Amino acid sequence: MKHLLLCISLALVAFNAPAQSPSPSPLPSPSQSPSQSQSAEKGRVAFIQNGCWQCHGFVGQGGAAGLKLAPDPKPLAYIAAFIRNTRGTMPPYSEKLLPPADLADIHAYLQSLPPAPDPKTIPLLN
Repeated sequence: MKHLLLCISLALVAFNAPAQSPSPSPLPSPSQSPSQSQSAEKGRVAFIQNGCWQCHGFVGQGGAAGLKLAPDPKPLAYIAAFIRNTRGTMPPYSEKLLPPADLADIHAYLQSLPPAPDPKTIPLLN
């Protein structure tokens, strides 16, 4: 429980979100074509509503409790098989909890996220 609270706290601090409830507003909007961005936008909402951000970060960057998911996520079939059948620390999500359409939208969201900038291009780091 302490670990989960730490992850949540770090995520809230990192995105300057209010402590009482995370807001989807600080997340970047997907940068895909209109038909893709619609499902990517739905995926962003599903990513937040299903608590994926708590372990994997708001933009799938990973954290102490969850692996990095974006950019360049694994294929949808791989992610679906893992999510449905995991026996590790992540609980499995049945189709009742996370319908296939929502899972596909989450995958579209993860695919829409751009890679992080090269550290050499960030003036503060140089």
